[in-house]
This record gives sequence, structure tokens and C-alpha cells, in this order.
Amino acid sequence: MSAETDSTLAAIRERTKSFPAGPGLYFMKGAGDKVLYIGKAKNLRSRVGSYFQPGSDLAAARGPKITEMISKVKTVDFLETETEVDALLTEARLIKDIRPPYNTDLVDDKTFPYLEITTGDDFPGVYITRKPRPTGSRLFGPFAGAKDLRAVLVILQKIFKFRTCGLNIKETDAKRKFFRPCLLYSIKQCAAPCAAKIDKGEYKKIVTDLIKFLRSKRSTILRQLQKQMTEAAEKLKYEKAAMFRDRIRLIERLDRRGTPDEHVQPEVFAADPTEALLQLRKLLQSTQPVRIIEGIDVANIAGAEAVGSLVKFIDGRPFKSGYRRFKIKTVKRIDDYAMISEVVKRRYKYAMRGEELWPDLVLIDGGLGHLRAAEAAFRDMLDSYPAACGPGPGAQGTKIASIAKREEEIFLQGSSKPLKLASHSPVRKLLQYVRDEAHRFAQHYHHILRNKKLLNKKS
Repeated sequence: MSAETDSTLAAIRERTKSFPAGPGLYFMKGAGDKVLYIGKAKNLRSRVGSYFQPGSDLAAARGPKITEMISKVKTVDFLETETEVDALLTEARLIKDIRPPYNTDLVDDKTFPYLEITTGDDFPGVYITRKPRPTGSRLFGPFAGAKDLRAVLVILQKIFKFRTCGLNIKETDAKRKFFRPCLLYSIKQCAAPCAAKIDKGEYKKIVTDLIKFLRSKRSTILRQLQKQMTEAAEKLKYEKAAMFRDRIRLIERLDRRGTPDEHVQPEVFAADPTEALLQLRKLLQSTQPVRIIEGIDVANIAGAEAVGSLVKFIDGRPFKSGYRRFKIKTVKRIDDYAMISEVVKRRYKYAMRGEELWPDLVLIDGGLGHLRAAEAAFRDMLDSYPAACGPGPGAQGTKIASIAKREEEIFLQGSSKPLKLASHSPVRKLLQYVRDEAHRFAQHYHHILRNKKLLNKKS
């Protein structure tokens, strides 16, 4: 082992002594501050320090791949989280975004499950799903694990008697009173709205109480179960007491979840890409199939540490290797238009020179002004590279569009009139997916990485 390596390891060991003893993420970083590996820990100080203990046989304990990774580590960093669940969900998202070379898990398309209540139905159902409805439902989660969630759903159904079937139950269906309910009604685990055993108003109260329970600390139910457990134990009914104990533990695990807004999983809400791309081609009046879409957004806090993002979609699905971040260099104030212009020029200068392929659509996160800023940037580039790039991106088949938040208006190149597509439109869902990915990549996780100086994909 060289003196330089000894010095590096000594510095890392000293640094880990200042790590917190609580939950969070740790980042193994190599040359150029590149993230090699992301891990989570209940105790950051203990976990990270265990990699660098002098005299320990790391190969036997962790395997040859981790040993190889540690040999490349130049420094370590951490991100403290409030809970282990926050660490788990944030780890999964960051691994998907950064794709560190030594992380083999969580890089696929697997997502965390939600508890969905279909509040838009006459008689809402309660389901565990990884693919929620686009509208008309209330979501809780994502949850850290499906196994515990399935077990606690059974307990909650015994308490609240909501339905979990896939029947389409309408209040106006007169035939309901002749319908034979399933076994769950017989064992008092469902109120059986399918057979008109409960009216809409009464069932709505069940659902309202369930939502309140999921949003609250659940203290009333837990106190009741605790009392039942104690009474069973005093009567020496230990099996029954153990049952109540297990129910308490499962209900407490309802807190092992994130929130839909904070722990974003954009891929969960994507539309069918085939249909969306066919309709998008017609909307853009493109002579060629729309296969490659690149989304652009910018983020800044009070003008500091401004960053731009570019996400790439191929055939309607994210192509994470094509994601890029751009640390804004030329704009020193809060000016989204100027920042978009910089990102566009830096991203497409090589395409203008004929050194890279153009995407079929460039989608800007924003309204008409943001679209105009992108169009102006392309015009400026045409003036700079007239001989190499020919008649310009529009004539080569590349389209430019933007999609604004709130009203979800879509603006197309060359037009000042917005398009308003239906909320269930596959095109709208696809463009929202691209926009939300670009926004999240630029802003939400940029905040985390900016604070810890982990921006390792600058262009």
C-alpha cells in the first residue's frame, strides 16, 4: 500500500468520526468527486467507518467488488435523513438518477407500492398498487415494503370493513339488492356495498374515517389494541395477546412510508408510450416517427447555484444514460429565459455542427416565454453555424414545444395559441412525464446534491 493511499484512508477514517450516529445515506466518491456507490445506514458513523477499519478483511466481509470500489475511493460524504424510511426511498431515487457504477440493486424500473383509495367511485375501493389511477383516487405512500402493507390491509379491513374487490359498483344499480356478496361479508370483513347492504352515505363515512386514520397518529386504535392485548395476557390467553401485539406492530409500520410529492416516482404515472407517440406525431405534424424526446428545465434558489437539466426519452421511456446537468455559467441573476438559452446552446452546439444526432422533439418546462427563449437560442446558433447545420432544426425534423404547469397548456413552435389536451390524453401524460422528470432532475434532487456538493454530471 502506497504512502498516498495510506494518507487517503487516514483522512477518510478521520472524516467518518464526525458523521452523525443517526440514519441517512453515504456516498463513496472517487477521482473528480464522481459518486462510485450510494448506501443507506441506520447509523452513518458506524456503517461507513466499518469499510475503513485497519486490519479488517474487507474481501471476506463484503466481497471482491466492494474491495475494488474501496481502492478507488478518495473521499466519503453523507446525507442525514429524518428516518430510515426516508433513507430507503431517497437511496432508490438517487441510484436511479446517478447510476453509480458499484450499485447493482435499485437501478431497474422497480417502484415502491402505494395504498390507493378510489375516492372517485360511488363506493371507493382500497388497493395496494404500483400503478395508480391517473385521476379519482387518494394515494398514501410510497411504502417501504409490500409485504407488511398487505398484512396491515387485512387488519384495517377488519376494522373499517371497506371493499377490496374490483367490482364496478354503482349506487343507481337496482340489481345490487339481488347480488350475493362474497365470503368477506359473512366473516364481517366487508360492508358489502355490492349487495346493497350499506348505502352510499354510510359507506362514505367508512372511507372518510379510514382516510383520517391513515393521516393521523392512529392513537385511538392503538390504545384499543394495547388494552385488548393486556386483557388477553392477564387472562393467560397468550396466543390472543400475541395476535394483538402483531397487529399493533403492523399498524405502526404504516409510518414506514413517504409522500407522493416528496418521494416522487414519475415512472409510476406514465401513459402507454406507443399510443402517445402516434398521437404526438399527428399533433406535431411530423413527417417522421417521434422516437427521441429531450426535456429541459432550470432550477435556482435566490439565483444561487443555478442548474439546468436535460432528460432523454427514447420510445416514450426514460434513457437515464442520456440525462445531463448543466451548472449555469453565464447568467448571474434570476432569469429563467436566459438560463434556458444557455442550456439549449450548450446542449445542441454539437448537433448544429453535425457531430451529434438531433432529437425529434425538444420539450421545455414552461410557458410561451420559455418556448420563445429556446427558439431564439436556436436562431442565434444558426447564425453562428450556418454552413454546417443547414436550414435549421425545424427543417431537419426537430420540433420545439413547451408545457406549462397549473393549466398544463402546451405551446408548439411557431404558434402563440396554447393547446389544452384532456387530462386522460396519452400525449398530455407523456409530455407531463418528460416535464416532471426534467423538473425533478433539475430541482428536487438538485437541492440534495447541491447541498452536499455531489453534482457529478456537470457539462
